[in-house]
Amino acid sequence: MDPTHLIPAPRSTHQVLPGALCPLDATTPLAAGPGTEPTARWLRATIGAATGLPLAPGAGHDTGAPGTDGAHGADSAGGVFLRTSPEVERKLGPEGYRLVADGHTVRIDGGGPAGVFWGAQTLRQLLGPDAFRRAPIGPRETWTVPCGAIEDAPRFAWRGLMLDVARHFMPKGDLLAYIDLMAAHKLNVLHLHLTDDQGWRLEIRRYPRLTEVGAWRERTKLGHRASPLWDERPHGGYYTQDDIREIVAYAAARYITVVPEIDMPGHSQAAIAAYPELGNTDVIDTASLGVWTTWGINPNVLSPTDTTLRFYENVLDEVLELFPGTFVHLGGDECPREQWRASATARARVRELGLTSVDELQGWLLGHFGRWLAERGRRLIGWDEILEGGALEAGLPQGAAVSSWRGYAGGIAAARAGHDVVMCPEQQVYLDHRQAPGDDEPVPIGYVRTLEDVYRFEPVPPQLTGADAERVLGAQANVWTEVMEDRRRVDYQTFPRLAAFAETAWSSLPPPPERDFESFQERMTAHYARLDALGVEYRPPGGPRPWQRRPGVSGRPIDGSPPIV
Repeated sequence: MDPTHLIPAPRSTHQVLPGALCPLDATTPLAAGPGTEPTARWLRATIGAATGLPLAPGAGHDTGAPGTDGAHGADSAGGVFLRTSPEVERKLGPEGYRLVADGHTVRIDGGGPAGVFWGAQTLRQLLGPDAFRRAPIGPRETWTVPCGAIEDAPRFAWRGLMLDVARHFMPKGDLLAYIDLMAAHKLNVLHLHLTDDQGWRLEIRRYPRLTEVGAWRERTKLGHRASPLWDERPHGGYYTQDDIREIVAYAAARYITVVPEIDMPGHSQAAIAAYPELGNTDVIDTASLGVWTTWGINPNVLSPTDTTLRFYENVLDEVLELFPGTFVHLGGDECPREQWRASATARARVRELGLTSVDELQGWLLGHFGRWLAERGRRLIGWDEILEGGALEAGLPQGAAVSSWRGYAGGIAAARAGHDVVMCPEQQVYLDHRQAPGDDEPVPIGYVRTLEDVYRFEPVPPQLTGADAERVLGAQANVWTEVMEDRRRVDYQTFPRLAAFAETAWSSLPPPPERDFESFQERMTAHYARLDALGVEYRPPGGPRPWQRRPGVSGRPIDGSPPIV
């Protein structure tokens, strides 16, 4: 079996019958063993829709002995056969799979239901780019799969994508489309950044003003915060609780866990605009605050009062009802302390708690919610600042995990302190950063991070070894949307780099100096055709298309300011 077209690269491939093809046609049955029914439904709804093949349920799907390498009992009649296999689980883990295509059958054995699903994603790639369309493009009676065998399993359990829907709201349909794109790349954690200064995107029934007020801003800064330009139209939107239930269920059917982020104590002006008592009312007139319209680090932070604690406990009660996953992200990054230093209320809280300074209030607050979550069987995860300001001394639970975004240092410190880590350093995997140094990159903020740069990202730094290295749960690519006003811009920044990231998170690759980028580029030739079929408006290898370029003259931004580096 030719592995050169598969992304992420599989662990091993074997050509059973070189050059031979396994046909699928209107008579091909699809038989699903226990626990694999969700994947069977996905195959019929997705591959069936693209190919026009009915993939009718097969009878007697699995009479072979569980846990053996023997053929399925009904395979002699041909078809597509799905099952879970204890033997595959022992060898490859619950997300591993074995895909075998001979002259008349395709068999996918998964270590667990998720493994079967990832094997189905590989089958889709083997069928060719037209299998990624939503309907057949012409009469085609037979589809073929190259004969061979694949054994595959992920390197990391956490293969994540963070979508910032707070800065620019992503409508539900676009978000569901991104879940499908994640599944196509074998990513399994969607981190939704739901709240920030510029918008609150989650309905909380106890506090309706969070969306009545906090989900809408009067206007929006165009480009970087130094720009003098504005989009004077109001911007906003939010997900109802039923929307969230739909999103979570849609993701779960694709073996993707949704991790919500409710930011605190910084990045909270939208919440304060809705409920001014959450702010430092003895320092500023919080009643006059609106939802923030520009970008950067906002000085308006939550007040460290019992009112704030009870408010966010009530918010999180509803969050836990909506998101059944283990982790809840509480932000914890970029929290200025100036208002606390000026606030008599905050200083009194410091004395009451026996802290040494207001700098420790953030650690105290996050420690409180970390324990609150732990008591309910959940785990706090936050940006690497959650280890600062006396967080460990204040009792941040050992079950808390860290998203290491300011390089690797936070993740290294967290792992050595006994915390699990998700590596997402901005220098490597912030996909809002520009993809090339050219003058035509749209709103060219941040570092230049090319497709090759992302491909050479290594989640486990050499400073971590043994048990410390095992605390790296995995990696995550982050898509912040300050300068991404719609799905087209998100597509441009995210792809094709997300394909490179997906391979680094899934595949067992050599260290970056030896990593074969040329092979990846060759496989990307086929993958671009898949992205085209999916309607993804990615950045082409040769540079942006004319309508993707930055407006301006002679390589200068439209606002006349230099690019941010």
